[in-house]
Amino acid sequence: MGEISMEFHDDDLERFEAEGAAPLPDTQNKGYVDHDGIRLWYASYGNGAPVILLHGGLGNSGNWGYQVPALVDAGRRVVVIDSRGHGRSTRDERAYSYELMASDVLAVMDSLKIDQTAIAGWSDGACTGLILARNHPERVSGVYFFACNMDPSGTKEFVATPIVDRCFSRHVKDYAALSATPDVFDAFVEAVSLMQRTEPNYTIDDLADIEVPVAIVHSEHDEFIKREHADYLARHIPGAELVLLHGVSHFAPLQRPAQFNAALLTFLARIST
Repeated sequence: MGEISMEFHDDDLERFEAEGAAPLPDTQNKGYVDHDGIRLWYASYGNGAPVILLHGGLGNSGNWGYQVPALVDAGRRVVVIDSRGHGRSTRDERAYSYELMASDVLAVMDSLKIDQTAIAGWSDGACTGLILARNHPERVSGVYFFACNMDPSGTKEFVATPIVDRCFSRHVKDYAALSATPDVFDAFVEAVSLMQRTEPNYTIDDLADIEVPVAIVHSEHDEFIKREHADYLARHIPGAELVLLHGVSHFAPLQRPAQFNAALLTFLARIST
């Protein structure tokens, strides 16, 4: 699909629950990278300066269906990766950790011979991208950090809203359709949730070590992340900017894609000059 019209809204995620996001475009450049005993699924689209899209916890690359065409149309090479144990990617017995998932992204970059990339991360994917940027700044040109925390104090108490429930319902369907281990969804949720409850644990000193351009992106109605935490991250990451998305929640890329895509493209243009 081409441009998302400014009028397209799925604020209540009713369309996402029923159909998912827009299908990812066709590409010949997709497959698996074998890394440290697991298989990581990826797909690559377009040409130009690369940007890697990292999805949120319990999701998969298909959640970026409204973003990939807009980025390709803007002249970017876009790579999506299913995080370990998510989507089509496998996992081993090790506990989930953001450090481990950052090493997975690096493995895919090495396999695709991507020396340096921008990263757009959503929720868990944002944390993974920022950790990769801190540990390997030479590999990351910038991080669009959407809807995540960098220590456990940044999260709100969980409330199961209808929107959250619809997203979870879609994740259930997608996991059953895509996973190599479709019968262990409950254990998968518990393993990811354990990571989310206990990680990351970045200190102010850790944040001060981040040298790459960062946009901290926060939605007006985010169900999981405190606004004051986004402010805190923007203050303590050197040179970071705070971007506020109005009228949307933790699921902005699905709810109002044109708004989300415009903010992302603005950040990518800024770090490319």
